[in-house]
Amino acid sequence: MRTTEVRPTGIERTFGENELIVSKTDPRGVITYANDVFLRVSALPEEQAIGSPHNVIRHPDMPRAVFKLLWDVLEDRREIFAYVLNLAADGAHYWVFAHVTPSFDRSGRLLGYHSNRRRPSPAAITTIRDVYGRLLAEERRQTRTPDAVAAGMAALRGMLTERGVTYDELVWEITDGGRR
Repeated sequence: MRTTEVRPTGIERTFGENELIVSKTDPRGVITYANDVFLRVSALPEEQAIGSPHNVIRHPDMPRAVFKLLWDVLEDRREIFAYVLNLAADGAHYWVFAHVTPSFDRSGRLLGYHSNRRRPSPAAITTIRDVYGRLLAEERRQTRTPDAVAAGMAALRGMLTERGVTYDELVWEITDGGRR
């Protein structure tokens, strides 16, 4: 776990088009596995990553509403795809297109979560930055975290209604230009 606050440096890091960032967590979101790509891109040594909450890589410019949505979907025992801006331990940032799924044992008991992340296209990053900018603007108007989350969720719902799509449809429009 980090002992000091890491500040974004503005330096963007990327990873190979054919590389996958993989991590697993327990039901509380504590990292139990991180592959070599995760460790390299996040600039976290394995001994620091394992046992840390997954939000150790949370970037301050990532809307809280997106994480609220993510956890709501996962708690409903469903998978989710999302664009996420992460913060490496050295202050660099990197974008991922994440696929997060709950993992269950044979009896259906939640074991934790598994996430694969790919490198998003530059066009997808441009589009999602605009979406997230609107959410962040609403969240930052609030002084209390619960109010910020609620404002971000309301802004997200409003955007989806305005576009006439679900969250999943929005993600896939951004991902493949609606060719799905």
